[in-house]
Amino acid sequence: MPNKIQAIRGMHDILPERSALWQHLEEKARNLLDRYGYRELRTPLVEVTELFKRSIGEVTDIVEKEMYSFADRGGDKLALRPEGTASCVRAAIEHGLLEQPQRLWYCGPMFRRERPQRGRYRQFHQIGVEVFGLEGPDIDLELILMTRQFWRMLGLDNLRLEINSLGDAHERALYRDDLSAYLSSHSERLDGDSLKRLSTNPLRVLDSKNPAMQQLIADAPSLLDCLGEATRTHFTNLCSGLDSAGIPYQINQRLVRGLDYYNRTVFEWISDDLGAQGTVCAGGRYDGLVSQLGGRPTPAVGFAMGLERLIELIDPGHIDSGPDAYLVAVGERAQAAAPLLADRLREQMPKLRLLCHCGGGSFKSQFKKADRSGSQIALVLGDAELDQNSVGLKPLRHDGEQRTVAFEALHEILPRILAERGSETSASESSIGEAGIRAE
Repeated sequence: MPNKIQAIRGMHDILPERSALWQHLEEKARNLLDRYGYRELRTPLVEVTELFKRSIGEVTDIVEKEMYSFADRGGDKLALRPEGTASCVRAAIEHGLLEQPQRLWYCGPMFRRERPQRGRYRQFHQIGVEVFGLEGPDIDLELILMTRQFWRMLGLDNLRLEINSLGDAHERALYRDDLSAYLSSHSERLDGDSLKRLSTNPLRVLDSKNPAMQQLIADAPSLLDCLGEATRTHFTNLCSGLDSAGIPYQINQRLVRGLDYYNRTVFEWISDDLGAQGTVCAGGRYDGLVSQLGGRPTPAVGFAMGLERLIELIDPGHIDSGPDAYLVAVGERAQAAAPLLADRLREQMPKLRLLCHCGGGSFKSQFKKADRSGSQIALVLGDAELDQNSVGLKPLRHDGEQRTVAFEALHEILPRILAERGSETSASESSIGEAGIRAE
C-alpha cells in the first residue's frame, strides 16, 4: 500500500469534535465586534513579499527567518501572510477606504515557519481589529475595553494587561542612541541575536527571552524618560481611562512588540496558564505605517488575538455541539418520509439542530446512534405514526416518558421541551419557538 500522506508539521486539522469550540469563539467575537460598530474585511492569504518587508521590517525574525516566501511561475516574489495588519493597510489604501475613519476587523489563518510548540504553530489563526483615522487615547482605550468585554463573554478571568509607550519617531531615535550606548558598553553579555540587533534595531534586544540577559535588560535606560509632552500626555490619559474603567494593568517598560511599525501605545493581554507562549492578544498604535506603504499620513491602532491560545483557555464543558433532536425512522414508508418531515421542521424552526437518520437499520440500532449523537430528544417516526400524522417524542438526556405529538403541533411543543431540558439553542431568546410561530 502507498504511504499515507500526513499534514505538514506545525499545521493541524481542526476535527469536528473541536470545531464547536472554534465556532463558539468566532461567533462571540463577531457579535461583539458588530455591537461596537466594526466591519469585516477579508484579504488574500498571499501578498507580494515587499509588503511585509516594508511594514514589519527586513531585520525582524518574521521576515528574516519565519516568512513563507517564494517566487511564482511568473517570477513574482510572493509570501503567505505572516500577520494581518499590513494586508489590512494595503487593502485600505488600494480601495480608498481612508477618506474617513474606519473600524475594521478580520479573521483567518497566518503563516510563519517557526519551531512548532505549544501555542505556536506554522499555520495559526487570528482575529484582528484595525482602526484608521483616530489619533486620541480614547480609541486606544476602546480597544482595550472591547478585549476586556470579550474575556468576560468567554468566561476568562485569568488574563493580565501590560502596557507601554514607544514614543514617536523622534523620541525613539533619541532613546535608540541611549540604549545603543548602554548595550555596547555591555556587549560581552549579549548573545548572537542581540549583537546583530544592536546594529540594526537595538529596541528588539529588550524583547529577548534569553534568561542570561534579563538583568541586563532590566537595568537598561527607560524609554519613558525620553517621551515628549504630547506623547506623555497621550499615555497618561490612557492610563487614567484604564483606572476609571477599573482595569488593572502593569506598565512594562520592556514591552516593545516584535514588529517595527509600532509607536506610542502598545499592550498585551497575557495568561500564566499557557507556558512560554502566554500572550493571547497584542497590539498598539502604528501611526506611520499607512504613509510608509504609500498612503497619506493616517493615525492607526489595532490588535490581534491568537485563536489557538484562546481555545486552550476556554472551558468546553458548557458548549453543546450535539443536535437538539434526532429523527429515527422505522418502516419503509416512514424512512421515505423522514427526510421530508425533517426538512419541514427545519423550515418551521430555523434554529433547530435536527439530525435525520439515513441508511436504514433496526429501531434499536437507530436509537443507539441517536444516543451517541448527543441529542436531547429522539423523534420516532414509524408507519403507524405516519398514518396518524404524528411523531413520537422520547427524551434521551433526562427522565421522561415517550409521548405522541401531532405533526402540526411539533413547532410549538418541541421548543418548550428543549427549553425545559436546558438546550442552549432553544433557550436563547426562545428563538426556535418564535421562528416556528412566524413560519406558521
